[in-house]
Amino acid sequence: MADTPEVAHSTQAFDFEHNPTWRIFRIMSEFVDGFTFLARVQRSVTIFGSARLREGDPSYERARTLARRLAERGYAIVTGGGPGIMQAANQGAVEGNGDSVGLNIQLPHEQRINPYVRQGISFHYFFSRKVMLDFSAEAYVFFPGGFGTLDEFFELITLVQTGKLERCVPILLIGRDYWQPLIAWMETMLRDRLGAIAPADLAIWTLTDDLDEALESIETGVRTQAHQRLARTGHTRTTPDEKLRQATSPMAGTEQ
Repeated sequence: MADTPEVAHSTQAFDFEHNPTWRIFRIMSEFVDGFTFLARVQRSVTIFGSARLREGDPSYERARTLARRLAERGYAIVTGGGPGIMQAANQGAVEGNGDSVGLNIQLPHEQRINPYVRQGISFHYFFSRKVMLDFSAEAYVFFPGGFGTLDEFFELITLVQTGKLERCVPILLIGRDYWQPLIAWMETMLRDRLGAIAPADLAIWTLTDDLDEALESIETGVRTQAHQRLARTGHTRTTPDEKLRQATSPMAGTEQ
């Protein structure tokens, strides 16, 4: 029996793929799936950097070495799942017999899942994946990169500045030649000339080219977080609810 004109019209009018109301449910599902996935990844370090740097580049090889050494110490390695520095980190994780995790998204011309990801989840919405990367680990390492790397760096230090991430969370910048000019600009323009940041805000991250120093900083920060979590919750593992609570916590009272 054919649909009545009213039924046919209502079916044609509702676009399940592009209707804004329908997309809300897809967004909700990405957040639920994302936080549930991340809760299974414990004692982890997320590594960021350019998708365009290839094997043999000094930054690629240093990311690979750092990830391998972290994996050998029992850390899971999390990346955006794509090529370049992300692939280097996942490759190092595999070589170190550790967990190699990718939070992937498809981007025109660039993004594809790299062959060293062993656990992965894909996101349709960029902002959903970005939130997951922001709360994906107990430590974060940044190698040289483009707009996406800088976007994630400023997002994370803003989260620490506003109290949505704890100050003990290690944020490492590797590559002094790349990062020092940006830091100098923040010191002279943001701190000294505008007063837009506090002097203490420049201590949110650690700049180093020494991988031993990076490893020690990560281990110290991860241990501190584990002890604080144990005192607060009675366990060291992070549940999906705790990840969500952290992501939706209010800002510190000193920040607007």
